[in-house]
Amino acid sequence: MKKYDISKIPQKDRIYNIDEKSDILLKWREAAMFNRNESGKNLTTTEQYPLKMKILVLDLDGTLTNDAKEITPRTMEALMEAQRRGVVVVLASGRPTYGIVPLAEQLRLSDYGGYILSYNGGEVIDCKHKKILFAQTMTDAALDAAFRMARERGHAVLSYRDAEILATDADDCYVLEESRINRMAVRGVGERLLGELPADTVKLLATGDPEDLATSERELSVLLAPYGVWVYRSAPFFLEMVPQGIDKAESLKRLLQHLGLDAAEMVSVGDGGNDISMLRLAGAGVAMQNAPDHVKEAADWVCPMDNNHDGVAEVIARYFG
Repeated sequence: MKKYDISKIPQKDRIYNIDEKSDILLKWREAAMFNRNESGKNLTTTEQYPLKMKILVLDLDGTLTNDAKEITPRTMEALMEAQRRGVVVVLASGRPTYGIVPLAEQLRLSDYGGYILSYNGGEVIDCKHKKILFAQTMTDAALDAAFRMARERGHAVLSYRDAEILATDADDCYVLEESRINRMAVRGVGERLLGELPADTVKLLATGDPEDLATSERELSVLLAPYGVWVYRSAPFFLEMVPQGIDKAESLKRLLQHLGLDAAEMVSVGDGGNDISMLRLAGAGVAMQNAPDHVKEAADWVCPMDNNHDGVAEVIARYFG
C-alpha cells in the first residue's frame, strides 16, 4: 500500500473532551424545543434538530454493507447525494486500511473530501489529500506479550502486511472470514508471525469460539494492560488487541479538531460493541436494527431498518434530509 506523509495534529491532551452526552444534548435544548412547537403540532426533523449536522460516521460491517459486504443501490444513492450537499462521510471500521479503500473508492471519498478511520481508530486518513492524519502503532513488547498470551490460550492470531493477511493458521474458519470481509489473501506463517510484520503494525487480531474469546477478553484485558494494550471484541469471534487509547471515539475527536467541527454536528451509526464510544460521543448516535441490545441502549435512536434493508439510507433521510 502507498505510504502517505504524516500530518501533525494536536496531541490528545490538547483536544477538547465531549464525553458526556449531557454536554451535547444541552446544545440541542438551547437551540430549540424538542418534539412539539407551542401549538402542540409535531415538529419536522429539521425543526427537531436545528443544529445542522455536517459529518456522518459509518461503521462498515453490519452497518454500511449488507451481509454480502456490499453497499445496496438505495444506500449508495443516498450517500452520494449527501456528499453532493456537503456532508463529510467517514468510514470507521476495525478493518485494516487496505480493506476499507475499495469502499472509499466506490463512494468517491477522495473527490468529496471524506475520511477513513481504520483499525478502530489506529489510523485516520484524509482521502482527498492522501495523508495520514493520525497513526498509533504497537510497541515490540506489546506485540510480543499479546501474541504469546493469545497463542497460549489456543487462538489463531493474525495481522496485516500491505494487501495480505498474515496468520498463524491460514485454514482457521474465522481467519478465512476476515479474508472474506476485507477481500484480502491469507498467508499462513505459523509462529513466525511477529517476524513477518511491518514495523508500523497497529494491531493483532485473535480469533476463536465466542465463548472462549469472552473468557480471553476478560483475562487479557487485565494481563495486557501493563503493556499498554487495550483488548475488546469487535465481533463475537474477533478479539482486537490495540494500543491503549485507540478506539473510534478517541480518533474521531482528533478528526473533529482537524476539521474544526463539534461532536454535536456529528451523526455516528453502528451495530457493534466497538461502535458504542462513537455513538455516545456524537450529537446523534444511531444503532442499526440488527445491533444487539447493549448497543441499542447506548444510542439516541434505533434505526427501524437493518443493514440488509437500507438502514443507512433511513438515517440520512432522518438527519440530513
